[in-house]
Amino acid sequence: SAKYLSFYLYFMYNKKEGEIMKTRQEIITYCLTYQNVYEDYPFSDTNWTCMRHHENHKIFAWIFERNGSIWVNVKGTKGWLDFFREKYKSVVPGYHLSKEHWNSIILDGTVDPKDIEIMIQESYDITLVKRKRK
Repeated sequence: SAKYLSFYLYFMYNKKEGEIMKTRQEIITYCLTYQNVYEDYPFSDTNWTCMRHHENHKIFAWIFERNGSIWVNVKGTKGWLDFFREKYKSVVPGYHLSKEHWNSIILDGTVDPKDIEIMIQESYDITLVKRKRK
């Protein structure tokens, strides 16, 4: 999708040294910078945190610990899902979700923080309800 290509190129061109995101709280804090979102714990297992839109309650990020690392599941479009899977060994098909629509980002320090932000932004945009014009 051209929208995300231009967004990606803009980020890469204007890239500043980002802070490595490795903890659950760092990801939650970052996700809370988006408009009209909230943190939720939908299961009795508090290992699973999700970030949702207020308007439609759709999830744009699943955050959980697995194998000693924090993982973040994000929704994406086909081309971008494949792009990031090829770019990073720590971006894999979505754990416990549709491999066709979700990626898991393993926060082991090997994924560029700007790319993490881009993936979260795309997931946020895809799951956001678009208001119908009257």
